[in-house]
Amino acid sequence: MQILITGGAGYIGTELTKLLVSRTDVSEVIIYDNLSRSNYNFFIGHSFENSKKVRFERGELLDSRHLKKVLSGVDVVYHLAAKVTTPFANTDPHIYEQVNHWGTAELIYAIEESEVKKFIYTSSTSVYGSSKESVHEEAHPNPKTFYGISKLRAEDHVSRLSNLMDTFVFRCGNVYGYSRSMRFDAVINKFVFEAHFNKRITIHGDGRQHRSFIHINHASKALETVLDADIVPGVYNLVDRDLEVLDIVDALKQMIPELEFLFVNQHLKLRQLKVKPNNLIKDQLGISSSQTLAEELTEFRSKLSF
Repeated sequence: MQILITGGAGYIGTELTKLLVSRTDVSEVIIYDNLSRSNYNFFIGHSFENSKKVRFERGELLDSRHLKKVLSGVDVVYHLAAKVTTPFANTDPHIYEQVNHWGTAELIYAIEESEVKKFIYTSSTSVYGSSKESVHEEAHPNPKTFYGISKLRAEDHVSRLSNLMDTFVFRCGNVYGYSRSMRFDAVINKFVFEAHFNKRITIHGDGRQHRSFIHINHASKALETVLDADIVPGVYNLVDRDLEVLDIVDALKQMIPELEFLFVNQHLKLRQLKVKPNNLIKDQLGISSSQTLAEELTEFRSKLSF
């Protein structure tokens, strides 16, 4: 089985590649990435098991000729590539529209002319917009940011493949946890770093805003397991926890009792987004966790250098 991962050198892609190359039924994993985040950790300081299976192709989603070339012989496509943002940031609409929306469109056009048999897309819970009540997959998407709009438009393009092949859309919560390619603009990752080294974190708003979260190990394991899991193709929420920001602070204070936290614009009540975890899908994909948030963060902290 030959697999293509767009955005494969990123946060989720790094961990997913580790899992895929260890499978005996995978002959090659093609990493298609433009390295726009200038994060080269995918390539240094370690060796992938069966690293001869990995091939890197530097390319853009909007380069349809290159896409068609690398899709030759590919059986499965994971579409992870995207211009990403913090949950409610709302700047630079053009780049989200070009990469997330039209970049996905170009990829889908190319796949429609290929022999690909399965397609897996990582969307975002941001397509739901904001909600005071926990939303599930049947909820009507109502994105509030340019990022969320671009991800929802990408889903529309992806839906065209559902009549041609098994197509999965996973709406991921905020990904957190240690990876050599991790993002430090993600709230939990940023908090752990600042709490450990500075013993102080900064909270925007009153800290009562809810967000949905998924551990990097669970996100990557779910994406790998869906290759042969007995689940119906469709749209699924991929969420571990629905937390207030203050819940994260409480877990950090269990680890670091002397932790200080500063509020910025504490009088502001920021938008809520509550997403109901799909426990049936988590069980079917084998990603249910027995660890508490504090235990996960303690393990994460142990990965820091000093």
